[in-house]
Amino acid sequence: MTSLRVRIGILGLALLAGPTVSTSPAAATAAPSPTVEERRLDQAVPREILERSGFDAVPPRFTRALGSARSYTEARRVVARQGATLWKRAVDRAQGRGPAGGDLSRDDDRPLYWARLGMTRAVRTWEPRFGLSETQRAALLDELERTSRGQTAVRYPAGGRLKRVLVTGFDPFTLDRDIRISNPSGASALALDGTVIETADGPARVETVVFPVRWQDFTDGTVERALRPYLKRVDLFTTVSQGRVGRFDVERTNGAWRGGFADNDNVGVTGTVPVSEPASQPQWTTTTLPYKAIVDADTGRFPVYDNTSVTEIPAGGTQPVVRPDGPTLGSTARAGGGGDYLSNEIAYRATLLRDRLGLHDVLPGGHVHTPVLQFGTGNTDPATGTVTDPEFVRNRLDIIAQVRAIVSVAVGA
Repeated sequence: MTSLRVRIGILGLALLAGPTVSTSPAAATAAPSPTVEERRLDQAVPREILERSGFDAVPPRFTRALGSARSYTEARRVVARQGATLWKRAVDRAQGRGPAGGDLSRDDDRPLYWARLGMTRAVRTWEPRFGLSETQRAALLDELERTSRGQTAVRYPAGGRLKRVLVTGFDPFTLDRDIRISNPSGASALALDGTVIETADGPARVETVVFPVRWQDFTDGTVERALRPYLKRVDLFTTVSQGRVGRFDVERTNGAWRGGFADNDNVGVTGTVPVSEPASQPQWTTTTLPYKAIVDADTGRFPVYDNTSVTEIPAGGTQPVVRPDGPTLGSTARAGGGGDYLSNEIAYRATLLRDRLGLHDVLPGGHVHTPVLQFGTGNTDPATGTVTDPEFVRNRLDIIAQVRAIVSVAVGA
C-alpha cells in the first residue's frame, strides 16, 4: 500500500453481552444510507467474486438472522457470532479446510472483504421494530468489524515452547481504480492465521488480524485497541501492506504524517497522525525488526530491500526534502519509508505503542511492504479484464509464501 484471530477472552464476553442501553422507540433514529464502500457491492465484479467463492450466501443469511433478533442484546449476539464465523470461514478456505465453494482460488482475500461489506450494509440500514439508537447501531457495527477481522480471535497456547508472532494485513483498496483488486497482505493474514512455522529459533505460532483502509477507523484507535492486549505477550510482530511493484521493503522509519490520499470511503485526510498524549508524540518511530537478516536471506523470488528513505521538513526549514538515509535531528515528518498513507500510519502507531509500553529494546517489530499484486499480461484493463487469471494467482501465492519466509527469518534472527 502507497492496508486478526484477536479474541479478547473476558473482554470479548463483556462486549458480547454489551452494556444495558435503552431501546425505547424514542431513542431510535432512522437508519443511515450505505457508505461509499458498501455501495460498490452493487457492481458486477463483487457479485462475481462472492458467487465464485460461495460467499454470496453470507450476507442474506446474516440479514435473516439479524431480522430474527427481538432486542438489541439479541442483535449483538447475532452480530458477534456471525462475524466470528465469517472470519473462521475465510481462514479455513484459505488454508484448505472445508469446501472451496466455487472455482475462485482458495488464497483469495476478496470474498471476506465483500461479504463483510454485505453484512455491515445490512446492519447500517436495518430498522428493527424495537428501534436502534445511533450509539447502539455504532456498537453493532464495531462488533461486526472486530469479529470479522479476527480481532477477537487471537489465541496463543499456554507455556513457552512456541514463539508467539502477531501479523497484520489490510483490505483491498483503490477500488475505484480497479474494483477487481486483491490485497496480498490480507491474503497473507488468512493463510498464516493460527499456523505454526519453523524458524531457526524453534517453532512459532502466528496469529493475524486485518484492518480497514479508512482514516476514521485509525483516528478512532482501532490499531491500538487491537494490538495493545498482545504486544507484551508476543516475541515479534509485523504489520504488512501492499507497497511497490516487484519488491519487498522492510521500512526502517515511520512518520507522523497523513498525506491525504483517499481511503475506501473516498475520504482524504492531511495532517499529523492523531494519537493519545500528543504532547509526547514523536515525529518518527523506527523498526526493531532484524532488517539485515531479512534482506540477506533467500526468502523468495522478489528482492527485499532495507528502505531507509523518508521525506522531512528539516529543523528550521519550510519545504519537504527527501532524505535517502533517514530523518535528521529535529525534523518534521512528511513521509516515512512506507509513504504517508495508512500503511505508514499502521507502522507508526504499532511501533509507537511498542515504545510507549517500554518494549523498544526487547520486542522486534516493524513494517513490511509486499510487492503490488499484478494481474497477468492481457488482463490489466479493469473494464474488460477478468477477476482472476493464473499469473495473478501465482503472484499472490508467491507473495504469501515469501511473507511466511520473512516472518520465519525474523523470528529466527
